[in-house]
Amino acid sequence: MDWTYFWELFLGGLTRGSIYALIAIGYTMVYGIIELINFAHGEIYMIGAFTGLITAGVLGIYGFPLLAILAIAVVVAIIYSAAYGLTIEKIAYKPLRGSMRLAPLISAIGMSLFLQNYVILAQTSDFLPFPALVPDFDFMEPIAHIFASSDLMIVVASALSMAGLTLFIRYTKMGKAMRATAQNRKMAMLLGIDADRIISITFILGSSLAALGGVLIASHVGQVSFNVGFIAGIKAFTAAVLGGIGSIPGAMAGGLFLGLSESYATGYISSDYEDVFAFLLLVLFLIFRPSGIMGKAPVEKV
Repeated sequence: MDWTYFWELFLGGLTRGSIYALIAIGYTMVYGIIELINFAHGEIYMIGAFTGLITAGVLGIYGFPLLAILAIAVVVAIIYSAAYGLTIEKIAYKPLRGSMRLAPLISAIGMSLFLQNYVILAQTSDFLPFPALVPDFDFMEPIAHIFASSDLMIVVASALSMAGLTLFIRYTKMGKAMRATAQNRKMAMLLGIDADRIISITFILGSSLAALGGVLIASHVGQVSFNVGFIAGIKAFTAAVLGGIGSIPGAMAGGLFLGLSESYATGYISSDYEDVFAFLLLVLFLIFRPSGIMGKAPVEKV
């Protein structure tokens, strides 16, 4: 067995799994609180990548160092994407919150198509080159052929972001309010929690993580286009379901599980079936374990 190839696939799967997890958290947070699948979430990821590209282009003209460009591009992308996420929630979802469940789903799909076409008109329908913003670290040189500096940046940034979110949800007053709203929104409102504010913050947090993932992966891959959010969004939704929709630790676990599974499947079987394998996993989980890896089976009240 070629162990070098094995570890190369493992590290590659860890990189893509980290990105899936960042985006999946947005899906699972929104679903956990308002039971809505935000199908426009992938486009928020895409807008974050485009915002990072524009910011990097401007800062590059003035000769900023690469890591400074990366940090500023991430911050600007997070702010811009969070504003988009909040606006989408206020315009497309909040007015439909008390309507039939199909209405906000259709609205989410419509918003996804709108954002794609908006970016086509505002930017271009072609792939655009994205600068490599992560310099080559000297200490990474021995394993650079299987795990680049940009891979390390993605894994570390994703791990720190998910750890920070976990601590925020568990220990802060706002995090406890979010958990209470997810458990029982009406009871939380009776206890004085502003549910509308909590929902808005949920969209902001999810959009921020998606923007972070968008900038990091665009810098790693070296290109971006208007439709990168579609496949990434579908894969991240698959990861959220695998982990247990509504569970934040489940979204993290599902993203890593999907990333590693895809990496080994494409490495040892065929890269032609990469997307097929991901959705095959989704079907199998929906049949044999619909609650996901870390989700809890719904309890029926009699």
